Amino acid sequence: MEPVQRRILRTAAVAVVLGLLVPLSGCGADGGAGAGATLRLVAAEYGTGQATSSRAFWDKVTKDFTEAHPGIKVEVQLLPWADIDREVSRMVEAGKAPDVALMGSYSDFAAEGELYSADELLSITAEANFLPPLAEAGTVGNTLYGLPWVASSRLLFYNEGLFKQAGVDTPKNWSDLKSAAKALKDKGVKTPYALPLGPEEAHAEAMIWELSNGGGGGYADSGGNYHLASDRNVQTFRWIKDNLVSPGLTGPVPPSQLNRADAFAAFLRGEVGMLNGYPSLRHEARARGIGVGTVSMPVSDTMGAGETPPAVGVADWMMAFRQHGKREQIGTFLDFVYRDENLADFAGRYHLLPSTVSASRNPAGGLDENDELFLTALRGAQLYPVNDPSWVEVSDTIKRNIGRAVEPGGDPEAVLDEIAAKAKQAGKQR
Repeated sequence: MEPVQRRILRTAAVAVVLGLLVPLSGCGADGGAGAGATLRLVAAEYGTGQATSSRAFWDKVTKDFTEAHPGIKVEVQLLPWADIDREVSRMVEAGKAPDVALMGSYSDFAAEGELYSADELLSITAEANFLPPLAEAGTVGNTLYGLPWVASSRLLFYNEGLFKQAGVDTPKNWSDLKSAAKALKDKGVKTPYALPLGPEEAHAEAMIWELSNGGGGGYADSGGNYHLASDRNVQTFRWIKDNLVSPGLTGPVPPSQLNRADAFAAFLRGEVGMLNGYPSLRHEARARGIGVGTVSMPVSDTMGAGETPPAVGVADWMMAFRQHGKREQIGTFLDFVYRDENLADFAGRYHLLPSTVSASRNPAGGLDENDELFLTALRGAQLYPVNDPSWVEVSDTIKRNIGRAVEPGGDPEAVLDEIAAKAKQAGKQR
């Protein structure tokens, strides 16, 4: 952006914070701007079967869009989460990039110059409407390329019935969590604290714990540079190993072999006392009659007075490819898709949080008290360093190796140093 535009954007962002946001008006207003094209959207499938498939949402939205813009058609291809990153990369390399994609990463495409920036597609007001932590994570350098779609934050869940049986209170710090886990184990709970450090999503659990140990924890410093093997992170994993894993408080499955999906399934069976989760898990647990308490992740006992670490936030990203042009048509489509009613509808279907200030004020179906907790946490959350082009490779390294830090013969410092070295090498290869 030019300096003047950037000043306008800052002014618009202030207006959002003060609640003065005006209705969105992207570069393609209703009336057929950019007519005469077919757009191809490749999106991740959020549903778990035909009844919950994302197809119903996209069919409705694209139908409504084409009625408003008769000259622009939209074809939608849904792909499983396990395949979409690889398949979109293959399409781009083959010269068959989608016009728009919705998936979990974007920065590698941005680094290669494959994407339109937000200011080429959206109005200043629309760009300023994204929740600030999400916009920051979608920005490479000073330019927004990853348009956040839906998001969630992570909070600690506990089984209220099991807590009552064990006679324990909500944990506020690590010592409380350890004491609660021991009491749960004494009452025969199979998994007092579920610690999913298996290859599915170990990077989420690891970051939650690292941030809860205060400044110096997490994956990157304030300048965006990796500090995966910081002293604070090593301290965190030593505590987890010595105080939870070694005493047998993390269940019968070794953390390095426990995936998130399996931990969630065990929680829904009533076998887990505590674990970190997101909104949809809580809704599913309540539907099964499980009382669920929701609190911020307990903090390290050494945390300074008044210090409140951020929650972990997670977002999915909409991106627009330059390969076939169509900038104007894409902007028209995205302006339509990001209308509050559409974004809130999608988020509501999957118990996720909308990515914009205006849609989060009036989500589909409303938010209950615990969903509001997740939204509050998201507003101040820290996201993965997804704007680093090496993050896809680095996160894979974390997922496949961090569990070794808490194994019986594992050395947290050595494991973290190894991960940090691989991350450094991944950065050099870019």
